[in-house]
Amino acid sequence: MPLALVTGGAVRLGAATSKALAAAGFDVVVHARRSLAEAEALVQELRDLGRQAAVAVADLATPDGPGELAAQVRERSGALDLLVNNAARYEHLAFEAITRERLEAMLAVNLRAPFLLTQALLPALRAASGCVVNITDMAVSHPYTVTHAFSHYLASKAALEQLTRAWALELGPQVRVNAVAPGPVAMAGETTDEQRQDILRRTPLRREGSPEDIARAVVFLATAPYVTGQTLRVDGGLSVA
Repeated sequence: MPLALVTGGAVRLGAATSKALAAAGFDVVVHARRSLAEAEALVQELRDLGRQAAVAVADLATPDGPGELAAQVRERSGALDLLVNNAARYEHLAFEAITRERLEAMLAVNLRAPFLLTQALLPALRAASGCVVNITDMAVSHPYTVTHAFSHYLASKAALEQLTRAWALELGPQVRVNAVAPGPVAMAGETTDEQRQDILRRTPLRREGSPEDIARAVVFLATAPYVTGQTLRVDGGLSVA
C-alpha cells in the first residue's frame, strides 16, 4: 500500500484528509503535537478500515521538530508516497500588534517546518516517486474580507505557495508538488454571523466548505500523475467572484 504522512493529521482538516486517504487506499502516519487522544482514536478508525496507521509525535514549531518527525517516518519505511503539509498556526492580530515573537512563531510552523520536513523526507519521496501537497489559503491571492487581520499568517502561506511552484520545478520529474488553497471552511468561531453571511453572499456556491471538500482535493492531487506545480483553490468559486 502507498504510505502518506499528514502533519496535523488528528483534527479538523487533517483528520478529514487522513480518513479520505485511507479510503483511497493509503496507509497513513498521523502526526500530532498535543491532540494525542484524537490521534490514537483516528488511527484505530483507520485500522478498522483495513489500513496500516500510526501516530507520530513532534513539535514542528521547534527547529528540531521536522527532523524528529522525518526520522520517525524513515524508521517505518524508506519510501514515502505522499507528504501533506497541513499543520499550521493561525491567529487574527492587527498588523501593529504583531510582535517579532509572534511573527517568528507563525513562520516557524507555516513555513520553516514544511521546508525542513520536505527536505528531510526528500530521499524517501524520491524512492517512491512520491508527491507533496501543501495546504495554503485562497486568501493569499484573493482576500475575501477586510475585517480579518492576519498579515503574518498570509505572508507565511504565500511563501508556502511559492515554494510549491519552486519545488515542482526543482524536484521533478521524481517528485510532484502541488497545493490546496481552501476558501471559507468551517467559519464558526472565526467570523461573526454578519461577516459569514457577507462571505456566503459573494460565494457562487452559496455555502462554506467542509473539511471533506478539502480532503477530496488532496486525494485528487495525490493521485493525478500529470499534475504538478499547481494550486487548487477549493473555495466555492469565491476567488472568481
